[in-house]
Amino acid sequence: MPRFAANLTMLFTEMPFESRLRAAAEAGFDAVEFLFPYGHAPAEIAGWVEDAGLPVALINMPPGDWSAGDRGLAVDPRRQDEFDASLSLAVTYAGALGVRKLHCMAGVAERGNSVAAGVYRDNLSKAADTAGAIGAEILIEPLNPRDMPGYFLGDFNDAAELVDRIGHPCLRLQFDIHHRQILHGDVLTGLRSLFPLIGHIQTAAVPHRGEPGSGELDDARIFRELDALGYEGYVGCEYRPMAGTTAGLKWLDRYR
Repeated sequence: MPRFAANLTMLFTEMPFESRLRAAAEAGFDAVEFLFPYGHAPAEIAGWVEDAGLPVALINMPPGDWSAGDRGLAVDPRRQDEFDASLSLAVTYAGALGVRKLHCMAGVAERGNSVAAGVYRDNLSKAADTAGAIGAEILIEPLNPRDMPGYFLGDFNDAAELVDRIGHPCLRLQFDIHHRQILHGDVLTGLRSLFPLIGHIQTAAVPHRGEPGSGELDDARIFRELDALGYEGYVGCEYRPMAGTTAGLKWLDRYR
């Protein structure tokens, strides 16, 4: 049976962040994840995590200035110092929170830009070295252009080729079922073929990004396939509740 991590950037947003961890535990989640925890001190979050009794499965590295359109720094040769600082900060938080999965967002750039591609490879290698020193992994995630226009990494085959090319044991693929369906379809085949490269899985309904089971996919069948594949990690629930988090948790009942 899959183990589910509540994405606290999207779930339980009806309450303050410090209350969401306990709410996730009470709802029956096995872990939590969140995108950008950097508005709170590491020790402060660590206290909330300990109080809730749930591990933190994943955080994102700082993406730059989100309000200005930044969606990561890894492809921009002009912002190397910012990328290095974001990596250092993410590793500090990961160490304090016991996090072993760090999503490194690529950034916005034309996909055929060879300079961006080279900088991206170099930064991912550096990030994997740095994360590996604390026993963590760097993850890359292809994102669909409807949700993330202009994002540099928008193809699962390109992501797999990049992981293979860099060949670092601490660089893995983040397989988001929502993004996979919109980009390529063929979710089950993708899971099977890419499984050796996958370090983390996330889910949300397609196309509206609501609760699992509310869209066009047979999410229960996909979760059974994860069991068949022997997936032992968490499935991050990165969806937008359609009518409040708690009201939409009936899908989770069969897995509690």
